[in-house]
Amino acid sequence: MLYFEDFAVGHKFVTASRRVDAAEIVEFAKKYDPQPFHLDAEAARTSLFGGLAASGWHSAAMTMRLIVDSEFRPAGGIIGGGGELQWLKPVRPGDELHVESEIVELRGSRSRPLQGLVKVRITTLNQHGEAVQTFTPTLLVQRRG
Repeated sequence: MLYFEDFAVGHKFVTASRRVDAAEIVEFAKKYDPQPFHLDAEAARTSLFGGLAASGWHSAAMTMRLIVDSEFRPAGGIIGGGGELQWLKPVRPGDELHVESEIVELRGSRSRPLQGLVKVRITTLNQHGEAVQTFTPTLLVQRRG
């Protein structure tokens, strides 16, 4: 568990990798984002994506799982106060994703003295080192004692 005082600007965390498969893309899409380019490889060929692509929300969920399973463990949990989310490239069946997180800003909370604010740049990359998603949330992290 990492407290606010344990973080430093520039500190980086890298997750393990996970492979994305077509069945998982379709299963997620059926439940949460049932658009043809997420559900059917044939229909997806004629879409903007040119082939089956994971929902951006699925990419975000996979990113969260990779982070939660990593050594990035802020005290009190990963609790964000918003941030900018960008989907840069489609996530495809067979892609091997991992996440790199970098601390970009630290500041104390004025309204919650027992907590600090940690701004993190979270980049999800595929097996080619291409960024497929970025997210820059500000997290609320407990201070020691």
